Amino acid sequence: MTQPARSIADSHDMIEVRGARENNLAAVSVDIPKRRLTVFTGVSGSGKSSLVFGTIAAESQRMINETYSAFLQSFMPSLSRPDVDSLRNLSAAIVVDQERMGANSRSTVGTATDAYAMLRIVFSRLGQPHVGPAGAFSFNLAEGMCPTCEGLGRVSDLDVGQLVDVERSLNDGAITVPNFAVDSWYWQTIVGSGLFDPDVKLQDFTAQQWQDFLHKPATKMKVGNHTITYEGLAVKVRRLYLSKDKEPTQPHIKAFVERAVTFATCGDCAGARLNRAALSARIAGRNIAECSAMQISDLAAFVRGIDDPSVAPLVGNLRELLDSLVEIGLGYLSLDRESGSLSGGEAQRVKMVRHLGSSLTDVTYVFDEPTVGLHPHDIARMNGLLLRLRDKGNTVLVVEHKPETIAIADHVVDLGPGAGPDGGRICYAGDVAGLRRADCLTGRHLDHRARLREHVRTPTGHLPIRGADLHNLRDVDVDVPLGVLTVVTGVAGSGKSSLIHGSLPRREGVVVVDQSPIRGSRRSNPATYTGLLDPVRAAFARANKVRPALFSANSEGACPKCRGIGVVYTDLAMMAGVASVCEECEGRRFTPQVLAYTLRGKNISEVLGMSVTEARDFFPTGPARSVLDRLTDVGLGYLSLGQPLTTLSGGERQRLKLAIHMGEKAHTYVLDEPTTGLHLADVDKLLALLDRLVDAGNTVVVIEHHQAVMAHADWIVDLGPGAGHDGGRIVFTGTPADLVAHGDTLTATHLREYVGR
Repeated sequence: MTQPARSIADSHDMIEVRGARENNLAAVSVDIPKRRLTVFTGVSGSGKSSLVFGTIAAESQRMINETYSAFLQSFMPSLSRPDVDSLRNLSAAIVVDQERMGANSRSTVGTATDAYAMLRIVFSRLGQPHVGPAGAFSFNLAEGMCPTCEGLGRVSDLDVGQLVDVERSLNDGAITVPNFAVDSWYWQTIVGSGLFDPDVKLQDFTAQQWQDFLHKPATKMKVGNHTITYEGLAVKVRRLYLSKDKEPTQPHIKAFVERAVTFATCGDCAGARLNRAALSARIAGRNIAECSAMQISDLAAFVRGIDDPSVAPLVGNLRELLDSLVEIGLGYLSLDRESGSLSGGEAQRVKMVRHLGSSLTDVTYVFDEPTVGLHPHDIARMNGLLLRLRDKGNTVLVVEHKPETIAIADHVVDLGPGAGPDGGRICYAGDVAGLRRADCLTGRHLDHRARLREHVRTPTGHLPIRGADLHNLRDVDVDVPLGVLTVVTGVAGSGKSSLIHGSLPRREGVVVVDQSPIRGSRRSNPATYTGLLDPVRAAFARANKVRPALFSANSEGACPKCRGIGVVYTDLAMMAGVASVCEECEGRRFTPQVLAYTLRGKNISEVLGMSVTEARDFFPTGPARSVLDRLTDVGLGYLSLGQPLTTLSGGERQRLKLAIHMGEKAHTYVLDEPTTGLHLADVDKLLALLDRLVDAGNTVVVIEHHQAVMAHADWIVDLGPGAGHDGGRIVFTGTPADLVAHGDTLTATHLREYVGR
């Protein structure tokens, strides 16, 4: 039988990138095979994200937007074309990133994956007694939500201890709420009511006075010739700061609300979020809230027991979805888990599951470090899912550092050779075997292995943890050794974070350095956040004999049009806001008068545009140099001083925080996956940094899955044996050598293989 002639349509089997110059890309040209798995490697700041996200995915999204009508496009953000000569053979790109899934408390794992929607339909058909349509089981609709908590499962209350100091009188400033200081208008209405003696300590108030002081509803009162409206402090605080339609914007008010508001489980629905009718319907003895609270691996087994033919296709889809969540390593979650509480890696895997069941093919899927937060045992499962997406006929592009994922690639593109201005070029493109032979940083480090320590350090004492029972922990007792490097490990969901973050942060001398977003605005950058800007401004002021405030983009030297941000934000009601470079200052953030002042030939905007490495040469001594040295030590030499903090990855945020804390006198550092975003070559630098911290007399506790960090540790605490209710126990404590020699845990198996024993 003769083969059909190859059609011209079959020839478009490469994404052709020509002359890409986005960010630091140096006119990059490269061909990327379609319907294959391509992994992009290179050190942090080498240009991987600029090529994959900033060029390929961005242009795909822009071109899709252009297919909509002009009317619809008027409501969409106007995406600028990436700086590239040409891009050919693009397909629709779906970006599956590590952005947290928003802090909306109405979004859960169940609603985000559609699993809860399917479960609602099953209960509306089979639940006894029969309640009604699927909407009657939704906590986001009036017909299904608990009327008391409005479907949130919890009610807010005020912590009175955060409102007042009962050991003081009103005249002594007993009220600690913002804007209620002595002699303020709010304070005067309380004191002027005549209900209390302003010189009596609050703890000496009568029961009635205390009730009136806190909870008296708004009441008109005659005071002398005036009528005032008096309301209790708690009533007024709720009205001013906690009303649903007002979100506090000022930082000090936000901080107060976070301190003062406490949440208690709703008494009417016991946290189930639903009304009594919805909770009355049961299948095999369970209501929908009990099903949502089950561990997903257990719920999958429960759903397999539902065999009613009227819902067979739906139950089949639900079962497949739940099995995918288990397969991807999220079986320890529950459908009622709030989306905002998921880590970046967990959020990415939840999004990935949504696409596994999709009927779409010939799509380009773009992943950003999908192995973040995964134990080596879980990485194998993630690799399987990436290959499944490819085998459906999709193009899969992955930015990744882990050798286990690089190993399964059909094609590898390595960028570098360095970061920032030293990167942005293609160092290698080809298969994995060729990468191993290539004379590039990634190729040289692909088979590099950290060795076990010949001599582990001796602890100087212990931090005891007793009876830890947060989340899935089972009354855990463990001693964390002081003066050494301890790695806490275990599969995703085994209880590592619950043990460490639930037990150590509140202790004296303990500094937690994690990947959470840094509090700050669009104006915040490494220079402002680290305090580096202060000596820089002082140096400019001295050199030009003017005030330091001129050189602050938040002060009098700021460009009046963009107010010193460098870009102008246009807020769109229906879509994400659009940022465009300020036309007046051309993104330089300062007025022309300020830019006329120079320091050794550079103006303030040019200095803020320098990378940390360049700035170290520019500031060879003094306080600026010491901050820059610490930023270099934590592997952030490629960051520019004025780069907005909102653009940093989780790993970069953590290393930035670590650089700041290294300037303080802490005793115990707790780090959460510090290898996130680090190239294989940079992991050795991180290990050297951790050694320096310990050798300086500190204790370092690292939650980590990277075998190089495990091998380098003095002590290992391994949790498991599995995830969720199959975890929460200490399965090994001891030296890495002991774990390799005698351990029988999942971690032991992978570490043994890693060190070649």
